[in-house]
Amino acid sequence: MNEASPNAPRLRLGTRNSPLAMAQAVETRARLCAAHGWAEDEVELVPVLASGDKVLDRPLSEIGGKALWTKELDQWLGEGRIDLSVHSAKDVETIRPSEFHFPAFLPRADRRDCLVGAASIAAIPQGAVVGTSAPRRAAQLLNLRPDCKVVTFRGNVATRLAKLEAGEADVTFLAAAGLERLGQSAVGSPLGEGEWIPAAAQGVIAIECRADNARTTALLAAIDHAPTRAELEAERALLAELGGTCHSPVAVLCTGGGDSLSMRAALFSPDGAERIEGTASFAPGDHAPVKALAADLLARATPGIAPHFRQGK
Repeated sequence: MNEASPNAPRLRLGTRNSPLAMAQAVETRARLCAAHGWAEDEVELVPVLASGDKVLDRPLSEIGGKALWTKELDQWLGEGRIDLSVHSAKDVETIRPSEFHFPAFLPRADRRDCLVGAASIAAIPQGAVVGTSAPRRAAQLLNLRPDCKVVTFRGNVATRLAKLEAGEADVTFLAAAGLERLGQSAVGSPLGEGEWIPAAAQGVIAIECRADNARTTALLAAIDHAPTRAELEAERALLAELGGTCHSPVAVLCTGGGDSLSMRAALFSPDGAERIEGTASFAPGDHAPVKALAADLLARATPGIAPHFRQGK
């Protein structure tokens, strides 16, 4: 490793202190250092215990939602205790404080969910207990397998695997990208996107800083991945138009490249009994078709779905 010069740039990178969050911070640091020719110690990792990691016996939607993943990092960023923060993009609220922005999204990893405990949705034993705290996963599962019973399952990857091993559930879901970043790609069976639609922003590492911090913004721009940004901004635009919350069961898949993107989105009732979906095609940055898709979905929302999105407010 090259020694840092006394006047070298130095950034303080805030992160949750979970194993996966730390792995994402390490990847972010590596990309920053490679882009700017820095030594590793020129980016300091600053861990924080997030509120969402403190309470694990209740669904996130019952104790404050996604803001519990960002609360402490936002405070530190606002106070200037850190220069930037790193997040799993799917855990970040759709509407963020105006004082912050995202100068960089890293290249998207595998966006699929992995099923742990069975080889496929069809292979889940009849009447199985399925552990998850995600409304999307619960509703999508019950739509395909109404015979299953869903129980709350929270915690980091190791915690959830331990709960599964202890018999608290028969199967559970984990993000393929998270398993890959933890070196556990052999765990579970990835679910095909044709049958099982992932979460918006799944597989993306988002890097945030203060909107008025021009220096950090410029440094982060060097590692921004434009194709990932195009997908992510479209998915977040859909969520904003739908007006959902952390209680809202919604699945989104945006794919493509170059000058064309395709989106498939599905809304569910929490019990999985009702499902509607739609598609859109559009150029990167053109969110008019995305907003039209959201409007169409809301117009077709069934009585079990509508209360969980904008028109039910």
